[in-house]
Amino acid sequence: MKIDADALLFDMDGTLISSMESVIRCWTRWAGEYGVSAEEFARVELHGRPAVEIISELLPAARVPEALARIERLEVEDVSGGVVVLPGTLALLDALPADRWAVVTSATRRLAEARLAEAGIRPGLLIAADDITRGKPDPEPFLLGAEKLGFAPARCVVFEDAPAGLQSGRAGGMRTVALTTTHALAELSADVVVKDLSEVSVQVTGDALEITTTA
Repeated sequence: MKIDADALLFDMDGTLISSMESVIRCWTRWAGEYGVSAEEFARVELHGRPAVEIISELLPAARVPEALARIERLEVEDVSGGVVVLPGTLALLDALPADRWAVVTSATRRLAEARLAEAGIRPGLLIAADDITRGKPDPEPFLLGAEKLGFAPARCVVFEDAPAGLQSGRAGGMRTVALTTTHALAELSADVVVKDLSEVSVQVTGDALEITTTA
């Protein structure tokens, strides 16, 4: 399938990289420190959501700021050896003009920069949890990415592995490409579904980007 676009917006974890082992390790330690039971912890969706939202479901509001700082510290300290670049990521990003793509993540800026640096990925534009007031599935993160790049949302394509992220992109009027790296096909609603970014290639044609998927 071919898609004509002006810019690409990539989720981070589960799309460009995987830090799931680190996430589980750090959040499990965090839960133990803050007295969150295994049953409470199991009911909360970790992937693709800002940490502040997760913590707000588990702790009283007064404890959220301290607990948020603690999980960020744990995850940043666990970056070394805890990040895996997913197939196709580096080849695809290398083919893109620096001003035509951005990373849009639910992680904090400090954590996102640490994980991306560990993976050798240096985006010209990074939209992080610090930059927004409403996280995915609200369209704000991807709309801000499109605005900062200077392109109309309808001319942007969102690459996501999580249902909430795909919903965010659709709500912003963007086309979506889903990756089956963390969720089953039946959970994903998108214009195109691929295994990972190894099934995606991009050619620059004049002022536009021509995206080809093998799915």
